[in-house]
Amino acid sequence: MTALDAAHTLSDCSVPPEVGPTNPPLREVRHEYSRDFPAILAGLGASLVVSTYQASKVVVIGTGEQGLSLSYHNFERAMGVAVRPGRIAIGSRAQVWFLEAAPNLVSRLEPPGRHDACFLARSSRYTGEIQGHELAWAGDELWIVNTAFSCLCTLHPGHSFEPRWRPPFVSTLAAEDRCHLNGLAVADGRPKYVTVLAETDTPQGWRPIKSAAGCLIDVPSGETVASGLAMPHSPRVHGGHAWVLNSGVGRLCRVEPATGRCQDVTELPGYTRGMAMLGPYAFIGLSKIRETSTFGGVPIAERRDELKCGVGVIDLRTGRLAAHLEFVTGVDEIFDVVTLAGSLDPLLSGPHPELDGGQPIWTVPTPDPLSQAARG
Repeated sequence: MTALDAAHTLSDCSVPPEVGPTNPPLREVRHEYSRDFPAILAGLGASLVVSTYQASKVVVIGTGEQGLSLSYHNFERAMGVAVRPGRIAIGSRAQVWFLEAAPNLVSRLEPPGRHDACFLARSSRYTGEIQGHELAWAGDELWIVNTAFSCLCTLHPGHSFEPRWRPPFVSTLAAEDRCHLNGLAVADGRPKYVTVLAETDTPQGWRPIKSAAGCLIDVPSGETVASGLAMPHSPRVHGGHAWVLNSGVGRLCRVEPATGRCQDVTELPGYTRGMAMLGPYAFIGLSKIRETSTFGGVPIAERRDELKCGVGVIDLRTGRLAAHLEFVTGVDEIFDVVTLAGSLDPLLSGPHPELDGGQPIWTVPTPDPLSQAARG
């Protein structure tokens, strides 16, 4: 596939602006993409939102007359992203940000006619450093994979979080990352599956056995559906099937819950983490791996020099790579990938527009003519 390329120079928000330097360091991010990538998004009538905690960025990937359009937004240690109509939730180092749709502003955005949606940062909820991984909307509730406390939780107005579920083999609620609970799939408006790196109940007990002890667990029953995976992430339910990323070997798998059989669909050139499924396609985050003990003994470490960072698009009908986007410089790890259905090129205004290269967007209520008349 022919690759098209572009480059951006970005402010680095690896530390919070309020405690960081006045002029944060810059990093150059260069990306390339195959010609089919924008055509697939346009055909689906969708765009992507991609997070990378390593670069503390959320990337919006849209399409326009010139092909792909990428914009970068600062969220400290951005991880899980969840989308529902009119609202986006983004997990960061110690809080969850909420961005609300502002459809009445779209016609006034610059440049005229480019954007078809607008999302503005409007509130956040402080949780502390719970190592929140994936987020997912279940009905009107936002569920958070609380990795530090080995549980699924929701937000609570008077507390750091409200624990709602934990694996049956985890004996107590403690900030000890006992099994590295990391992924969540929602089906029929309820949490359905989670992934863990091991069925362990001691502080970071998963680390010595991570290369072959990963599991897919059914939330309602607490039963282990599939085991023997290498650092699995991003369980999903789509098209009547259960899916999971077997990240430690860089593969997408389809799971048969009744038998626990994991069928390899395809292998990708990266540590697979973060997945959005729409129509016949899966958009999968690809990461390089760090030179740390975290990946020691994991099969994909043998391919370290071949790994890429970006998004691979898999045609689920054939299992083939249909398109790709690669971050050549500036970004090495992807955490989450979600789709924004119904929008080809949305504008996102996060909590730090001055670092994003944008301008603050102010909104105020429309004056009530009757109240104005009453005031004379």
